[in-house]
Amino acid sequence: MPEGVGTASRRHYGLDWLRIAAFGILILYHIAMAFSPWHWVVTTGHAYRALIAPMAAVTPWRLGLLFAVSGYASATLVDRAVAPYAFAAERSRRLLVPLTFGMLAIVPLEMWVRVLEGGYPHDYWRFWLVDGWRLGTFYGVEFPSWEHLWFLVYLWTYSMLLAAFVATDGVARRMDRVAAWLSRGSRLLWAPIALMTGVRLAALFVVPEGQGLLHDVAGHSQYLPLFALGFLIARRPLLWRSLHRHAAPAMLLALIAGGIVVTVELQYPGDVVPPHLAMVANRAARSAMAWAMVVALFHLADRHLDREHRWRGTLGRAVFPAYIVHHPVIVLVTWFTLPLALDPWSEATLLLAATLAACIGAYVLARAIPTLGILLGVPPAVAKGGSRAAIC
Repeated sequence: MPEGVGTASRRHYGLDWLRIAAFGILILYHIAMAFSPWHWVVTTGHAYRALIAPMAAVTPWRLGLLFAVSGYASATLVDRAVAPYAFAAERSRRLLVPLTFGMLAIVPLEMWVRVLEGGYPHDYWRFWLVDGWRLGTFYGVEFPSWEHLWFLVYLWTYSMLLAAFVATDGVARRMDRVAAWLSRGSRLLWAPIALMTGVRLAALFVVPEGQGLLHDVAGHSQYLPLFALGFLIARRPLLWRSLHRHAAPAMLLALIAGGIVVTVELQYPGDVVPPHLAMVANRAARSAMAWAMVVALFHLADRHLDREHRWRGTLGRAVFPAYIVHHPVIVLVTWFTLPLALDPWSEATLLLAATLAACIGAYVLARAIPTLGILLGVPPAVAKGGSRAAIC
């Protein structure tokens, strides 16, 4: 490994709890999408404007937090590996195997519903055997698609960039300089926001916004810095002191930025395109809120959540299979209950119950069947006190 690179000697339980909570929010967010005014894969037919404010307040930071926590966890994984190439190989196994399984067995379920909405006349088996592997547009749907598994693609890419970075000479000195610079004054708070906002606004009216590994400038401008900052905080404990020092202003900034985001979304709901100035304010506020929430939540996790619990390991292992299976369950249940015309409370209860049952079932089966566990990203159990509840 490169010279002089140190990290914490034990896992940070507080960040484990943040990761578990973030995935829980993600599942609830996707259920809410079926009832929101925004366009989604499939909707229940019930659209509630009241969902705009809480969902808009969560959107800027819910995924960025996961990338920051993953960057922090990667510091431990890098230390555990005998060399950068070993880290790259392990991350590839942990991310690409579930991704491949998901693309073959999970994503086609969602894509089938998408083409059914466009009038596709055949059953799922015909779709999976014949039509699900097309290139280009089919019944108004672009093929192929990562769907919700794009997170794994991005995380693997950032992990490979990290492996290349730690393999270079002088990496410890460069991190020392960056950490020392960020720790002065209020730089840890404003410098990441300036970087993330600057890149995002520079591309706002030049590059179309949308997911896609090779052209998602807006996404990478947020997620890659957050991943890198999570790694740097883990490697340089000096930054924890600065982070705690800025927790209160970060919370205030998050509230102000969140207010801007919610206001713009309420004024221009759904697919309504806001004027340029409002769009600029919205994107800048999203970047500010993303980092401010990471600072505030890292502070809270370190001060109040850094403790073990008998459920932590189980929940930590369960979130990966839950992430893989939850999205198609929501889509399928929503689609096949549309003819029932359920009232919104019954529909929401059914979606929540079915999703939780599928997530629990996936985890139980993954623990019981080792091969399925590998495909769903569930690490083998270890003795009490171990640290195999691996973070994405």
